[in-house]
Amino acid sequence: MWITRVLSTALLTVGLAAGPAVADSSPSPSASEDSGAPTQAGTSFRTATELDQGQQGTAGGSTGDYLYWSFPADTGRRPDVRATVKLPDSHAAQTWQIDVYDGLRRRQSCQYGAQTRTAAQGAGTVELACVLRTVRAWSEPWSDDPLPGTYYIRLTVLNLSSADLGQPVSAEVRADSKDIGGSAAVDGSLAKPLVPGIAVKSESGDGDKKAAVLSSFGSDDGWSSGWWTDRWVWTGIGGVLAALAGIGGYALTRGTGRPSRVPPGA
Repeated sequence: MWITRVLSTALLTVGLAAGPAVADSSPSPSASEDSGAPTQAGTSFRTATELDQGQQGTAGGSTGDYLYWSFPADTGRRPDVRATVKLPDSHAAQTWQIDVYDGLRRRQSCQYGAQTRTAAQGAGTVELACVLRTVRAWSEPWSDDPLPGTYYIRLTVLNLSSADLGQPVSAEVRADSKDIGGSAAVDGSLAKPLVPGIAVKSESGDGDKKAAVLSSFGSDDGWSSGWWTDRWVWTGIGGVLAALAGIGGYALTRGTGRPSRVPPGA
């Protein structure tokens, strides 16, 4: 029947449209291990070491130090920050914590993950994790919603015995993100991502002329914040299915033809 064929075609269209959305929801691909991975950390927000998503940074330090990294996060993505601290062979119990701040240096709460952990006496490593809320394209000024731009990672120990102060430690940090898609879309966008600080680089073709740019983060195409999301695709598909359902309902209820005539004198 033609209605069955039409509905089958519509369902196939839904399946094809859902394919890319499902594929986009997978975590971002891991960057290959290369010599460009950072091997040190900053000691403040201003000196935070830049870290690309999918890239693992390493650093050495001493217990009691504050270690800082920074990474970019764009609209519709859910950042996932993980850290591993390698402790000295001999030490007392220590509590370590990882904090994530946005471009306005607002501490962002972790949606889930072990943000604070205590390493027992003599433990070799301690692993920390913080999965943030989905980055939004826009929010109210009074809100602390995560917005696109630079994010800062701070790794430090909370309680420490005086005997362990200054002992050497090493840390491994990695920032990934998962694309959430149109379900996290909002009606609005920032004019500029929250990327504090100014970096100076030379313009192409003229080595003497320099221009100020917002950090070195971001792709050549810029940030993806804007009006388009895959929510528009699903809205269009829903409209098509509603129209097909109306046509099918009309075809089923209108009857097969003209009513039969009543014989005269009956």
